[in-house]
Amino acid sequence: MAKTSQPTNYSQWVEQAKAYDSRTGADLWKKRDATDLYDYKVIRARLEELREVKGAGDAHRLLYYLHEGIHGNMGGMGSSRLYTRARFGTKELIGTYIRELASAIELLADTPDSDVTQAEKVAFFRRASDCFGRSALMLSGAGSLGPFHIGVVRSLAEQHLLPMVMSGSSAGSFVAAIAGTHHQDALNTLLNSDATRTVMQTTADGADPRIGSTVRQSDVRAMIESVVPDLTFEEAFEETGRYLNITVAPAQMHQNSRLLNAVTSPNAFIREAVLASCAVPGVFPAVQLAAKTRTGQRTPYVASRLWVDGSVADDLPARRLMRLYGVNHFISSQANPIVLWALQDPATSSSLFGRLAAITQSAVRDWSRLTYPFAMDLVRNVYPLNVLTRTTFGLLSQDYTADINILPSQRFFNPTKLLAVLSAEEVQALIHEGEKSTWPKIEMIRNCTKVSRTLDIQRLQLDRQLVAA
Repeated sequence: MAKTSQPTNYSQWVEQAKAYDSRTGADLWKKRDATDLYDYKVIRARLEELREVKGAGDAHRLLYYLHEGIHGNMGGMGSSRLYTRARFGTKELIGTYIRELASAIELLADTPDSDVTQAEKVAFFRRASDCFGRSALMLSGAGSLGPFHIGVVRSLAEQHLLPMVMSGSSAGSFVAAIAGTHHQDALNTLLNSDATRTVMQTTADGADPRIGSTVRQSDVRAMIESVVPDLTFEEAFEETGRYLNITVAPAQMHQNSRLLNAVTSPNAFIREAVLASCAVPGVFPAVQLAAKTRTGQRTPYVASRLWVDGSVADDLPARRLMRLYGVNHFISSQANPIVLWALQDPATSSSLFGRLAAITQSAVRDWSRLTYPFAMDLVRNVYPLNVLTRTTFGLLSQDYTADINILPSQRFFNPTKLLAVLSAEEVQALIHEGEKSTWPKIEMIRNCTKVSRTLDIQRLQLDRQLVAA
């Protein structure tokens, strides 16, 4: 049998995945409703009810049904285990039900105001969107593995699956800032241009990159300025409609990390936030944030404080995103080399070793959280031991996985290259690795986010109509 060539794009990957499912019988498994992985009887009943309500042509009946019928993970249909039996997608019943539900939401939005008033629609969509929740993409710290995130974002953007809410820490903040400052068409153009491959070769003085040497902070600043517009968080939101969040950690003791965004720090400039989030302690100096005044002038933001690498404090800021935006579903692009070697994806690590690793990681997090206050009491006034202790416990006590995890296939990397300038070939390889790692997750992301995306789109359109009126 001829060896299957490696796919170079998502369409080729889908073709090969479907062929594999056909050969192995996974197609038959997808066509059958029954499995003990979810409550298929509930989903089938809901699907038939929904079709009947839509077919009746009664807009108020549809409104009532949607009021009490939109629930995330109904019958366990969002379980990640449902996406481990086939290479492409999962049970056809799940995809069909989700598409019908999204279609019903769009049907209600398009109902004439004479049948369902605009006020009733606005009240429904605001309530449903807030209650159902939404998804967020979190880009981890990554060092020189940052191009992996570019591949992830490119794959999601091409499928129109990039969430409205996204966060970035350290190298992840750089890629998140690219996505959070360009509208859809401009982002697709940028991600598919040579700029995404050559940006890592940018130097402050315009000289040729020193391949293999440690990247300089001045070069990081030049990289940021080459692809991230000089906008505040509020201006970026107005431009793109995306909620960009960047994590920074305090350089001083007795301070807390911050999640910078259009809600908590609307006037802060994004470029300085990214530079601060990329300021690896002990390698780069801490960074002063900047903000825009009412007259458009640049001024220090929290002038008395300096900030460093956000990943040491809150690599994946799920709790903060949940509180700010009602996020209840998280997608992570995880390429943090400090922890990557030890991570197990909960969706695929069902083996005894995988479960043991997950238990061990949970125990380490709990132990770190409990012993941190005692350890800090011992070294609170001993510099730099106090800073090192805070950083170490911050790294140990975090949760580095999400509901859907996109991880590189290779977990161990040469430590001497983790802050090194990579060659163009190495950058391209990491971008492609990000794409390849995302492709198997695309259908799960599509299904798990379709209803929330539809609700948000319709709510935004109604809000714009109200403003225009």
